[in-house]
Amino acid sequence: MRAVVLKSEQLNLPNAFAKRLKGKEVELIETKEGILLKPVEDQIKAARGVLKGSHFSSKRYFQFKKEEKELER
Repeated sequence: MRAVVLKSEQLNLPNAFAKRLKGKEVELIETKEGILLKPVEDQIKAARGVLKGSHFSSKRYFQFKKEEKELER
């Protein structure tokens, strides 16, 4: 089953749905029951906060990279 991605403005939706989806991309997915209309998640926004609480920082990341380069020598 293939998915199709469209802008919400390309669809003729009832006002309640159109207001919620305004400006977003939606994915049309064919299922056994019919067509599923699903908003496409922004992958950057979805990934935000994933490392929160893990005590991982950009400072530690650069320290790891520095140590890796030293080991390569």
